[in-house]
Amino acid sequence: MSTPHRVKVALPEANSRGYEVLVGSGLFGNLATVLSRFCPAHRYAVVTDDRVAELYAVRLSRMLHGAGYRADVFAFTAGEEQKTRETWALVSDAMLEAGCGRDTALIAFGGGVPGDLGGFVAATYMRGLPFVQVPTSLMAMIDASVGGKTGVDTPAGKNLVGAFHQPQCVVIDPELLQTLPDAHLRAGLAEAVKHGAIADAEYLEWIDQNAERLLAGEPQALARLIVRSVEIKAEIVARDEKETGPRKLLNFGHTIAHAIEALSGYALLHGEAVSVGVVEEARIGERSGVTAAGTAARLRKVLTKLGLPTSLPIGFAADEVIGWTRTDKKARNGRVEYALIQDIGTPVAAREGRWGHPVADETVAEVLAGAANRG
Repeated sequence: MSTPHRVKVALPEANSRGYEVLVGSGLFGNLATVLSRFCPAHRYAVVTDDRVAELYAVRLSRMLHGAGYRADVFAFTAGEEQKTRETWALVSDAMLEAGCGRDTALIAFGGGVPGDLGGFVAATYMRGLPFVQVPTSLMAMIDASVGGKTGVDTPAGKNLVGAFHQPQCVVIDPELLQTLPDAHLRAGLAEAVKHGAIADAEYLEWIDQNAERLLAGEPQALARLIVRSVEIKAEIVARDEKETGPRKLLNFGHTIAHAIEALSGYALLHGEAVSVGVVEEARIGERSGVTAAGTAARLRKVLTKLGLPTSLPIGFAADEVIGWTRTDKKARNGRVEYALIQDIGTPVAAREGRWGHPVADETVAEVLAGAANRG
């Protein structure tokens, strides 16, 4: 195992503890050692989906059992459509039936769905269990596993029921990406583009210049990408743990993305929806006069090079998308607020203490109508 890169997530609130994100090849094979240091427990509950379980559950169980730990795997059917209160209840009930007590720690193992749902189980089971995030998808490694957001979707929208519950640590082993389908790798790259767009123009340029290496799954390139994205996420979370201020910047692209995900019946991957969302929200910013002209075109160029969609799918009507945006958590006083950027690497600054930028539905409709015509 190589020496892992360590990123500290320092939390701003006095009663909040910080934690480390460990990034390094071979970390998964040494997970028992990592757990003994960062999250010791009598017993571990591994929450994952059936696809990840098929690939790794036996190996993980053997490692933990070999280290003298009791470990139980609780797997649910894979897919965003399974990230529900019903699945949360099934997993919680299964843990109760298995006799998991307060001496249990939880391992959220998998992509964004097991991470979010497993974290929510940890936040609520017996009023809270310590847990560790072990992401297996690029999307989860660079974004979803860091920052303590947990939750489930409802028919009204994504992530509307949940809790902030920080992990004891995050364990990222890029070698786990070897089994990740190409489409999911590309989807994760969309979130990295978002990080560059809101915080680091040089990082976005690096992604553009290294697109072929990243798409080929080159380990060194992916490791550098993961570390820089985690650093950006950690820097923002350190300023605002509970998303009352600058953490809202991380929502750039996500208001539109969540709407088109829902309209697709979650047939679109989250990262594919985010790719469309960052382009369209950059266009919304340009139309609103707060984003520099040409920003959307620059983002579209990079995302296209990465093999990602940049326009609304054919058949998606602007009024349907807008209808879903009104259910978003960022809506305030009947108007939808968007996290916008001034230019690549520079977000729109807070006004009157508010980091969200309210945009009239009419403006969004004009932009999306043009997007539908392009699609």
